[in-house]
Amino acid sequence: MKIEQIYTKCLAHAAYYITSNGEAAIIDPLREIDAYLDKLTNDNVKLKYIFETHFHADFVSGHLDLSGKTCAPIVYGPTAVPDFKAVIGEEGQIFELGDVKIKLIHTPGHTMESACFLLIDKDGKETALFSGDTLFLGDVGRPDLAQKATHMTTEELAGVLYESLYNKILPLPDDVVVYPGHGEGSACGKKMMSETVDTLGNQKRINYALNQPDKESFVKAVTDGLMPPPGYFGANAAMNKQGYENFENVFRREMKALSIEDFKAKTTFDPVLILDTRSNLDFAKGYIPGSVNIGLDGNFAQWVGIIIADVRKPVLLVTEAGKEKETVIRLGRIGFDNVLGYLDGGFAAWENAENEVNIINRISPEDFVSITSVSSNHEIIDVRRETEYESVHVNGAVNKPLDQLNSWMHDIDNEIHFYVYCQGGYRSMIAASIMMLNGHCNFTEVQGGINEINRVQD
Repeated sequence: MKIEQIYTKCLAHAAYYITSNGEAAIIDPLREIDAYLDKLTNDNVKLKYIFETHFHADFVSGHLDLSGKTCAPIVYGPTAVPDFKAVIGEEGQIFELGDVKIKLIHTPGHTMESACFLLIDKDGKETALFSGDTLFLGDVGRPDLAQKATHMTTEELAGVLYESLYNKILPLPDDVVVYPGHGEGSACGKKMMSETVDTLGNQKRINYALNQPDKESFVKAVTDGLMPPPGYFGANAAMNKQGYENFENVFRREMKALSIEDFKAKTTFDPVLILDTRSNLDFAKGYIPGSVNIGLDGNFAQWVGIIIADVRKPVLLVTEAGKEKETVIRLGRIGFDNVLGYLDGGFAAWENAENEVNIINRISPEDFVSITSVSSNHEIIDVRRETEYESVHVNGAVNKPLDQLNSWMHDIDNEIHFYVYCQGGYRSMIAASIMMLNGHCNFTEVQGGINEINRVQD
């Protein structure tokens, strides 16, 4: 028996590949399936099951394309009603996989069809729990995403989640290994650990949600401080439930190199977005007017989903040379299937042809500390999460998180100069590019963020 966690940091997502005696199962696959097919071929095993822990909202699953290529059935928990052929499992149903068994445990609460899958080894020992978005390391799944579908309140769903966890998961042996669906950075929880594997016994000791004295306390603890879900979640959940276009077709259509003339012509489309995926360091030096910078070198997919939200929006790409394929794949993971193409030669080609170029007013951390220490005729905006801000921030800075940019940006007073920073420059450059696009120019972005500001001040 082999268990492999396939972790994708960009989405803080974990898929699982399990093999036993010539048969395999894959849990919660990503949309691009070539890596899974390669594993099956290299291991000379047959894919017997594709297990889905629930209808995912934060990414588009590869279940349909994978099933189409392998003929393996897609398995959901009870109450799931997909618009395609699938096996709707029953509570406690056993699925044979080589020498091992996988038991379905229906755990509603995050969504009503949510299920965990318990691996039982050849000796009958309960060995591993693939907990999906029901149980994370340090947290549990947020109970506010299924309200419209279930006509239940967040508090009611949290109560259902309590029953699932305390009656079905906590009684399992302490040495069961927990393999969650997501890790730190995912918007599907709020207090996830950086680790991606742990024992259930340790989670029973340290997970705040598993240490509540009663249901009422649990409901309050898990619903307190929930931020609004990213705007793209609804579209992704619908795609996973209703179906989507084959990704091979999407990829072939979107991998289109555009000349400068063709690129310019497509910028006249309304409401096309120019998405520049270069690093914030390169973007600051010059960019095509009207571009939004979300770098591939960070949590790219999540920030695209949060900031752009509309998966149907037509997108033109500007990437580093050789990063076009990666960009299209990572956009496809969250359902952005309307990429019109990418600029052939990237920004360098645009600049070399002497086209108009914009720059971001960026300042070094040394200059920022020097200027702000002797002048107060400015504002300072910290675009990190509230918890990061509360931990440490620049004196006098106000917290305006990036994920709420569209709500606070329009309240900016353009008569007052302000500085904007984040942790290391990634998020502040996203904010800077969007503010410039919306006509806010009276600001300076701080290179290196608070990491470098603290270094200078120390």
